[in-house]
Amino acid sequence: MAQLWGGRFTGQTDRLAYRFNASLSFDQRLLEEDIQGSIAHVSMLAKQEILTKEEKERIIEGLTGILEDTKQGRLAITEEYEDIHSFVEANLIQRIGDAGKKLHTGRSRNDQVALDMRLYIRHQVDRTDGLLKTLLQTLYRLMEQHLDTYMPGFTHLQKAQPVTLSHHLGAYFEMFRRDRQRMADLRRRMNYCPLGAGALAGTTYPLDRDYTARLLGFLGPTQNSMDSVSDRDYVIEFLAALSTVMMHLSRFCEEIILWNSNEYGFVELDDAYSTGSSIMPQKKNPDIAELIRGKTGRVYGALMGMLTTMKAIPLAYNKDMQEDKEQTFDAIDTVQDCLTLFNGMLSTMRFCKDVMEKSAMRGFTNATDAADYLVGKGVPFRDAHRIIGELVLYCIGQKKSIEECSLEELKKICPVFEKDVYEAICLKTCVEKRLTIGAPGQKAMKAALACYREYLQEE
Repeated sequence: MAQLWGGRFTGQTDRLAYRFNASLSFDQRLLEEDIQGSIAHVSMLAKQEILTKEEKERIIEGLTGILEDTKQGRLAITEEYEDIHSFVEANLIQRIGDAGKKLHTGRSRNDQVALDMRLYIRHQVDRTDGLLKTLLQTLYRLMEQHLDTYMPGFTHLQKAQPVTLSHHLGAYFEMFRRDRQRMADLRRRMNYCPLGAGALAGTTYPLDRDYTARLLGFLGPTQNSMDSVSDRDYVIEFLAALSTVMMHLSRFCEEIILWNSNEYGFVELDDAYSTGSSIMPQKKNPDIAELIRGKTGRVYGALMGMLTTMKAIPLAYNKDMQEDKEQTFDAIDTVQDCLTLFNGMLSTMRFCKDVMEKSAMRGFTNATDAADYLVGKGVPFRDAHRIIGELVLYCIGQKKSIEECSLEELKKICPVFEKDVYEAICLKTCVEKRLTIGAPGQKAMKAALACYREYLQEE
């Protein structure tokens, strides 16, 4: 058992207790961050003349060698080490001798692991943001292609008013754009360096924490050493942001699952993102959409687990905080896989434009516009609302849409109707006359797309 704290102990740790305490099985993914932080730390120690230039160079050479050999498979990370930090330090000492024992000068595992986790989360925030941007680019392309693809808009899962597919997709563009804003907010707030906080009370060594922070790309050092080693707010914030991403993906997947059903027939999924049935040969199941919807609960669980872990921990560091890793790593992997798969599914999906348009026509989505038509002819809105309700009831009985009614039929309901009603309630008119900011009319949508294009071109 390679332990860095053995001097105080004379007896052996119970084997089960050792495995229960060890974190190498999951924190080994922090290898690059651990070495990156260690290189910055020894660079600062040499600058402060706590280490010699020669010691610094030997240590850095040893650290880069460990990283390269591990990546190339020449050095295995084995369970004899308690965690990734002991793996790195033990192998460094083995390679360069006593100089390696100076790596930990002015540093505790508490601020070391706090640094590693911040570096890792910061990188994953950037990676998740990149996947969100790729998804937004796909949405933008589809919105451009479907400015005139008419479909029913829904409230209460009932057909409400006609919109376009471009407008519908635009709602998800807004959701995922907000997700990117959350990533940016989180990144700014967490981007301070805990290294140099020590175990909880700093150190007597003359460390230059500003220098270390700059080397690692942070905005500056954290300002309270106790908070530095016990803060996991940024993990909770990231899990909350990931949960919101999954909520948005799940809502979209729910609609795709509905649209893919025989009853809707709005979309056809590519074979690459569908599966069949072992017994029913006609089936083409939206399994990827269903799995993404299901995995949303898994990510929510990680957030609730982390909140519960942190809810009663006194200052400063406690071993409970080791629980921040496994569930967070799993949530990150889950969300990034879901974003990648969802983007592939969406970009290869075929939209059945004619079916969507017929569904809007058959669903009385132009009823509000018919009422507005009567208002335009001088009928009070409340009366117009009642008249169109009676007309819809008549159409249901006749199994036809409003526009399929003859003018004679319409006049029986209300004599105010004239021939121009057909133009007033056609889908194109219903959509195109909605021109306020955020509406589905083509002029409003083109203005929105111009804003989205500018946004996507920003760095």
